[in-house]
Amino acid sequence: MKFEITYQSRKSRARVGKIYTAHGVIDTPNFVAVGTNGALKALDSKQVETIGLQLMFCNTYHLMLQPGTSKVKEAGGIHQFINRPLPIITDSGGFQVFSLAYGSVASELKSQGTKKTDGSVLKITEDGVLFRSYRDGKKILLTPESSIEAQKDLGADIIIPFDELPPYHIEKRALVESLERTHRWEKRSLEAHLKNPMHQSMYAVIHGGVDKELREKSCHTLRELPFDGFAIGGSVGKNKEEMIAMLTSTLPHLPYLAPNHLLGIADLPSIDACIPLGIDTFDSCYPTRSARHGCALSSRGNIHLTQGKYSSLFRPIDEECSCYTCKHYTVAYLNHLFKAKEISALTLTTIHNLHFMVKLMENYRESIYSGKI
Repeated sequence: MKFEITYQSRKSRARVGKIYTAHGVIDTPNFVAVGTNGALKALDSKQVETIGLQLMFCNTYHLMLQPGTSKVKEAGGIHQFINRPLPIITDSGGFQVFSLAYGSVASELKSQGTKKTDGSVLKITEDGVLFRSYRDGKKILLTPESSIEAQKDLGADIIIPFDELPPYHIEKRALVESLERTHRWEKRSLEAHLKNPMHQSMYAVIHGGVDKELREKSCHTLRELPFDGFAIGGSVGKNKEEMIAMLTSTLPHLPYLAPNHLLGIADLPSIDACIPLGIDTFDSCYPTRSARHGCALSSRGNIHLTQGKYSSLFRPIDEECSCYTCKHYTVAYLNHLFKAKEISALTLTTIHNLHFMVKLMENYRESIYSGKI
């Protein structure tokens, strides 16, 4: 992988760049859609390619359980299996330590992260994490080495080292222990990766919660290792203000000539606040999940397509939008599809929302070039 900065803002830390991978170029800043099971919900890979989404995020843990990463390898790797010729990033599976035990990053930002008691995560040790499969109850030990082996089977362009994501409300002593263990896991992951690079690149994951000193320590520890880029992970705060403060203090400690990725956050206000801080890529299921709930993204504000007031709005979601949905269908028709519970409602709204995100990021790059950001 090669990262090239083509323009640096004079007003902020925002920059425009290009990430070169074996399967194509990713323009930055950019949005990364999440296809947990190797698919974006309601779309197939060719539709996604037509929309112009340059990078897609797939989930190692879920693909381990179904269909199995060895099966994906047998098919020729994740690109061949899902028929996507463009870049793909996979996570390590470590996110499940967090989401299965505590909930999502979004819950943390709403101060809703609480310990679960369903027994999904059985044990966390120096070796790794013992999970109970949500599919059949089978016990699975996920280690730095087995995570990397699984990601080698998948063959994504960018891979993530195994890490633990402790919640916001963890005690300081436990947070320090988790951080130190995560650093050891990331080093083991990198060593396993470098034994067989396979044209893949690996991003380190910066941890430390909202503790400024621990985040700085994580940056300085991991930048000493030959990672190709850096992702900001773990709990990023109980609200957006805390997240912005953490990122503002953390990003200057990362290498300037390496790409920075924000894990699990890509709602519109967060993107707007984080691009000036120097974040290059963002991943989230926000636009696809919003579409499935009948929410269409728009520059004039989100449109909740299921509301009765839209039953007679015979115009596109956005008359200036060039997506397939806006070219062919009206808000009134989409309102009808959602009320009739037609599956095409999910597909058409997802197409629009992803197209909106692609164009939004193009606009951000242009705004940086023109000196607005």
